[in-house]
Amino acid sequence: MESINLDFMLFRQAGPLIWPILLLGIFGLLIFVERVLYLHKGQIRTDVFLSGMRNLLEKGRLVEALTVCEETPGPVAAVVKAALLNHDQGEARMRGFIQGSALVQIAAIERRIGTLAAIARVAPVMGLLGTVVAMIEALFGAKLGGAYPNMSTVSGSFAEALLTTAFGLAIAVLSHLAYHFLSGRVRALVNDMEYAGHEMMMALLVEGHANASAPSSVEKEGETK
Repeated sequence: MESINLDFMLFRQAGPLIWPILLLGIFGLLIFVERVLYLHKGQIRTDVFLSGMRNLLEKGRLVEALTVCEETPGPVAAVVKAALLNHDQGEARMRGFIQGSALVQIAAIERRIGTLAAIARVAPVMGLLGTVVAMIEALFGAKLGGAYPNMSTVSGSFAEALLTTAFGLAIAVLSHLAYHFLSGRVRALVNDMEYAGHEMMMALLVEGHANASAPSSVEKEGETK
């Protein structure tokens, strides 16, 4: 109970600018949790997924491969689906469709992550603003006190200045850590997309060349005659 009262007293002593700083922190926390859940949902075992896709293509079950892509969440499956849908468009056009799908997926997985970087930059500035306001209040309090200023008022203003700065820096540090963590997850997904798109395009081209180079039944009959 005493610790709760102490925490509440700290918030009261930190001044009015502590509340927008805390709102920034709560907003950043919500973004972080939402992005972590979203990126975790889209993370799959790329090698296992591509192995299954290759097996289906070798058996000529293209429709089933598309169904698996639609049922699999995440950007990797979306990129592979784009490759499968345009398997007959030639290498250059298929590469273009894969890159277009990857760009759409990158925009989706990077959404709102930049907001954390903005919070990390704004929070210490707001803390500094609170410090400046508190120092101004301290100077005015000392001036109004004349030769014998009220030291409790002055010390309270100094405490407000330090607490505001401390809260702003704490929010900035946590936001920086959250931003770099999510950026690492995004880079991992982008690498998986690039790898999956390239591997699937190569598999489709090899399969297409194999079908094109395989002699048809008519040619085989002609050779036997």
